[in-house]
Amino acid sequence: MRKVILAMVLMLAAVDAQALGLKDISNTDAVGGLKEALEKGAGSAVGKLGKMDGFLGNERVKIPLPESLQKADKTMRRFGMSKYADELVVTMNRAAEAAVPEAKVLLIDAVKTMSVEDAKGILTGGETSATDYFRRKTSAPLAVKFRPIVEQATTKVGLARSYNNFAGKASRWGLISKEQANLDDYVTQKALEGLFLMIADEEKAIRANPVEQGSKLISKVFGALLK
Repeated sequence: MRKVILAMVLMLAAVDAQALGLKDISNTDAVGGLKEALEKGAGSAVGKLGKMDGFLGNERVKIPLPESLQKADKTMRRFGMSKYADELVVTMNRAAEAAVPEAKVLLIDAVKTMSVEDAKGILTGGETSATDYFRRKTSAPLAVKFRPIVEQATTKVGLARSYNNFAGKASRWGLISKEQANLDDYVTQKALEGLFLMIADEEKAIRANPVEQGSKLISKVFGALLK
């Protein structure tokens, strides 16, 4: 009988523990669980994009020709010059794939320097509040790191140089947007957009299924958010 009673007490304790809300979790655990989850999510996003076909093989993040070149692309294809546009698309996406691994250190630094207030805002915010935090903290320094890698890749393609010369003049006349006036800036921006899109996917997955993350602390903290 005593064994049965003891078993029931243990079961009730387990239920109580699972029923904990976020307010019942210490700041240390909350921040620790969040940081662990963010490092895991950011690392996974970088790993998926920073490899062969990470961008080129994923239609959600694949970098297309700038709008200003898409009309020219149709004309070029009619005259049998599709290889130039195709080469540029491949080069742009390969450049993004080469640049993204540079993001990992900056993203992890953003996690390590996170304040308790930042953590609380993320935990009680929307489903992409962590991604928004990364975007605020890392967009500018990531662009600085990405651009030289992108430029190194695109300078190998003659069409890229021709485009930059054409687009620079067209931008001064207001014919195309400033964002598309330089191919390297365009690819850098698209690489950042793709990275944050993938980080958002990882964040949503963690919030939806914290138990599947293989960490008791992540499960404890994000599981409490589902209560």
